[in-house]
Amino acid sequence: MPPLAASPGAVQAELIGLDWGTSSVRAMLVGAEGRVLAEKAQPWGITRLPEGGFPAAFAALAGEWRSALPGLPCLACGMVGSRQGWVEAPYCEAPAGADAIAAMLAEVPGAGLRIVPGVVQRGDRPDVMRGEETQVVGALGDAARGLAVLPGTHSKWVRVEAGRIAGFRTFMTGEVFATLRGHTILGAFAPETAAEDAAFARGVLAAHQSDEGLAGLLFSARALVLTDRLEPGGAIAFLSGLLIGDEIRTASTAFAEAGVVPVLIGEAALCDRYRLAFDLCGIAARVAPPGAAAAGLWRIARHAGLIAGGSV
Repeated sequence: MPPLAASPGAVQAELIGLDWGTSSVRAMLVGAEGRVLAEKAQPWGITRLPEGGFPAAFAALAGEWRSALPGLPCLACGMVGSRQGWVEAPYCEAPAGADAIAAMLAEVPGAGLRIVPGVVQRGDRPDVMRGEETQVVGALGDAARGLAVLPGTHSKWVRVEAGRIAGFRTFMTGEVFATLRGHTILGAFAPETAAEDAAFARGVLAAHQSDEGLAGLLFSARALVLTDRLEPGGAIAFLSGLLIGDEIRTASTAFAEAGVVPVLIGEAALCDRYRLAFDLCGIAARVAPPGAAAAGLWRIARHAGLIAGGSV
């Protein structure tokens, strides 16, 4: 979608939003109800910025919109607010809804940009998130009860109660998969083939139905091939299935509630893979419509009074 310059349609714009992570950044011109009117993306995450750093990246992404639409508020979420980011945005304590998050926005001095805080869960098992809270706010809104699952390098399972993030847990499924595939003997077989769907399903079920835990299952991704019970091209898909199946088995024990359908939020292909895994485990799940981050930024901006019409 091309950038939106000053035009009759531009009056619909209410916010410039940025979803700024570790490896990339996406800037969005956001209209009413969080609708994305235009967007730009660059591989300028907080660890790989262009020359000139954060200010240069922000100017390149949002400068044209800011010139065409002066006074439009700018709001960012994600790792840009981490300790390694542009300005550290202190965590908001769970339970946290859009109102509490909006009350703790951090301002980047002289930049005309505010940053959404992450959310921290304290107690015996502390956990943190940055960016996912905005997607949950955008996808689940004021839901009385909900369960959001955000697959990725560090998957998040987030329980929502009375429109607030009530508790969550992080699973390093994606990072563990990448490590096992790239740095252990489990990734030594041939690349995936057309048979990978069946191998993935086999892995999901093996982990989900097991009582012994993941550590005792991982080597089967190699042993099954060596004993001719799995095609070499299916080993990686089987390994992926083991990890996702174990995540669902473990997380469901803590987060599953009767009548609550898990909502998958994130990249479409990965969400589809997780939805298949949920189906195999006998759990109905649905994929959230795209645009959760933009919708979340818009809702938070409204609560903060940054958008005309005041807080909601």
